[in-house]
Amino acid sequence: MSSLIKLLPDHVANQIAAGEVIQRPASVVKELLDNALDAGSSQICLYVKEGGKALIQVVDNGCGMNAADARMCWERHATSKIQQTEDIFKIHTMGFRGEALASIASVAHVEMRTRRPEDELGTRIQIEGSKLVLQEDFAGESGTSIAVKNLFYNIPARRNFLKSNPVEYKHVLEEFNRAALANPEIGFQLFHNDEEQINLESGSMENRILELINGATEGNLLEVDEETSVVTITGFVGSPESARKMRGDQYFFVNRRFVRDPYLNHAVVNAYEGLISKEQFPFYVLHIQIDPALIDVNIHPSKTEIKFEDERNVYQILRAVTRKALGKLFKAPELPGLREDNQFMFKEIERVNNPSEFSEFKPVSTVGSSSKNWDDFKAVYQEGRSKSNRGWENLFPERNLVQPAYKEETVGHVGNPEPDEIVNRSFFQVHQQYIVTQIKRGLMLIDQQAAHERILFERYLLALDKNPVVSQQLLFPKTVILPAQDELVLLEILDDIRKLGFNISHFGKNTFVVNGLPAELHLGNEQDLLEEVVESYRTNKLSSEEKNKKVARTLAIKAAIKKGTRLQIEEMSRLVDELFACKEPAIAPDGRASIRMLSLDELAELFVKSK
Repeated sequence: MSSLIKLLPDHVANQIAAGEVIQRPASVVKELLDNALDAGSSQICLYVKEGGKALIQVVDNGCGMNAADARMCWERHATSKIQQTEDIFKIHTMGFRGEALASIASVAHVEMRTRRPEDELGTRIQIEGSKLVLQEDFAGESGTSIAVKNLFYNIPARRNFLKSNPVEYKHVLEEFNRAALANPEIGFQLFHNDEEQINLESGSMENRILELINGATEGNLLEVDEETSVVTITGFVGSPESARKMRGDQYFFVNRRFVRDPYLNHAVVNAYEGLISKEQFPFYVLHIQIDPALIDVNIHPSKTEIKFEDERNVYQILRAVTRKALGKLFKAPELPGLREDNQFMFKEIERVNNPSEFSEFKPVSTVGSSSKNWDDFKAVYQEGRSKSNRGWENLFPERNLVQPAYKEETVGHVGNPEPDEIVNRSFFQVHQQYIVTQIKRGLMLIDQQAAHERILFERYLLALDKNPVVSQQLLFPKTVILPAQDELVLLEILDDIRKLGFNISHFGKNTFVVNGLPAELHLGNEQDLLEEVVESYRTNKLSSEEKNKKVARTLAIKAAIKKGTRLQIEEMSRLVDELFACKEPAIAPDGRASIRMLSLDELAELFVKSK
């Protein structure tokens, strides 16, 4: 009887490994850039064609390889980074697993040219589907050039799963930006379809951020630089004013390796508590240096996840240093009774005996001040507050003011009233916020802003499906400049957003011209609007239907009439009619109520004498 279990051929094993390591062109870019960085390069060039499907080439001026190493590096589990088991727990390099090049060679046509500075001739190698086709000497520059062509040429099913060229290039650009931000002392160049897209000279971290992150300026960068016995954290966070309503550029690098860590992200965002709204996101580029023995970088094939030995300590330190950076923005208020030399400052970070505890930042006075100053401030504040409230009950001496015998949250209910509920067509506004009318059961109150958001939301959803919205031409076209990755997304979705009433044309590198907007929109900041629309589409995990809803919600909130807008009776009547024509008239797109109804019984309870 023949054996059932057999060893896989090397080329099959490599293709299986490629399924984990090489998911798309950006995966190849990451692995090749990692190797170029490990080679000690000072200049790296990345060439891409058709989003990386046709060509990915990385050229560096690093140490190069001799002929034997040039051939051996394409074998599976061949690496110069690990010699024994203990080395896995003290990894300082980027690439180390020894699977990347073998996996790439198994699913593409590969050509490598490499030469060491001390050698007269270098080595040229060609591999197709794990098979060595050519190995010869060549004369050329020192360093290494690896060109990967026709990715997944021998696995059509995998190639068919790749997205459009702009989408794949967007992912390539993300990997390029991560490598460039992690290594500001190295020069980087990026070419796409033979056109130079980015040219970064070696320099400081601040300059690199200013070159790559849209919206970053010298005025809104706050430096982080703190060294503790556990970690060293350097980099920059954005000022609260630079936070945006879209998830901005947020980068963590641990020992120069880009990582995704929601827990650490929460530490940074938590430091902004009270400074930005929950709908806003700050940008940051933070480098964490830590002993490699205290982390595990080998828990995921893409190496973008890291496990910390003491995650809580890192969280506390990260939150504290971010708060310290933000504290530089705030100065002492001028208060009565306080001396001019008094200030508020943030306490320096101190490591305490218990490593999991760190001192919170509290306002402390500088030399010459005392706790009495703070007490004086509180006394002045409380006295002013009490004066402003004193005597209010004497304004209406003849009134007997009583508390209503009902709970506020129980009054009114969200319903789905029918149009025939309305007794007459008499409408009036309350403080230019609410529309009130009589119904058979009592009163109906409509939040004019929430109601209009619901109307526009359903209109935009319909527009994305089959009925485009009319565009209103701008008298003076507006120019919008987007970062490279957002430019690619906008180019991909131009047909969709034109259905919403946008008249936008591409004007060249990163630049768009807005000639028209949806008829309801009257904005002065088209830049922010387009950034929010792009962000709605950029979330890859959402289905097409969910993305459409997110975009429609964004536009509806922007275009809806706001509280404080005076409406004529005809306008109120039309608004109510359009609201009742909606599928869900009682609920705004964000989930809050747009309609409340008070029955006659509930109205009567408002006038019940309290016991």
